[in-house]
Amino acid sequence: MYQQFFGLNELPFTLTPNTHYFLNLPTHQEALNLILVALENGDGFVKIVGEVGTGKTLLCRKVLNALDEDCISAYIPNPYLSADGFRMAFARELGLELDTLKGSFDLLERINQRLVELVAEGKRVVLIVDEAQAMPEKTIEALRLLTNLETETTKLFQVVLFGQPELDELLGQSSLRQLLQRITFSYRLRHLDLEGTGQYLHHRLTLAGYNGVPLFEAKAVKKLWQASSGTPRLINILAHKALMVAYGKGDRRVSAAQVVTAVEDTEGVVLQSSAKPRLWLAGLAMLAVGLSAGLVLGGLL
Repeated sequence: MYQQFFGLNELPFTLTPNTHYFLNLPTHQEALNLILVALENGDGFVKIVGEVGTGKTLLCRKVLNALDEDCISAYIPNPYLSADGFRMAFARELGLELDTLKGSFDLLERINQRLVELVAEGKRVVLIVDEAQAMPEKTIEALRLLTNLETETTKLFQVVLFGQPELDELLGQSSLRQLLQRITFSYRLRHLDLEGTGQYLHHRLTLAGYNGVPLFEAKAVKKLWQASSGTPRLINILAHKALMVAYGKGDRRVSAAQVVTAVEDTEGVVLQSSAKPRLWLAGLAMLAVGLSAGLVLGGLL
């Protein structure tokens, strides 16, 4: 691969959500700060929404790593579960043994008892749900009912939901309005702008061991931004492929043309900004041909 060629210790643009590569860009740092402050203040529900590939799972893991020692985290990465399945997943995250479980009522009793014990020990329980837009409606209602568990003075646990924009549509249903009203803070992750895309590339390359002149030419960065719409996952895919193209040609820097090659090799990605210029150039060529033909005919007559 191109690691040694470019002086890298590791591949900088993998799709694995590695918190080592977390970049404090405004949108992600604002979201992280909001979550941590809300949890510190004891707010019950926080919702983070972002399009596919905007870094929700990476942010989710960053939150898990940032929690204090007095926090007990319950992480459910795939919530496409039945109501009982969701409660059982939560119970396992709390360390409960469910081999002798006697039904749904027994499950709720055990969860409640465990939460009370943890609060008595001075612990805070945080339930983090990734891909929350996949939760069936009955499962979301089960989550709402779980949040009814409380002492006279405090909630027994807090909830952070991460999801795609479909989560807002799901929670907007009339049948789920009670849960929607419990969300105290929400945030929508934004795509990276051109400057942020450049910072993102530089940050990941530096952490991967690169030390030299900017590896991506300015025009290449702009092409990456245009093609990816500032979506980190797409930036990773295109940057990785562009580096492969540059390596194959023996080039020490990535050009705009090599980014275009990467775009053409990636399904679902189109350089929208390049469509009009190409049509304009095609029209200009046709006009030139027409003028030339007219001049030739004029000379023959």
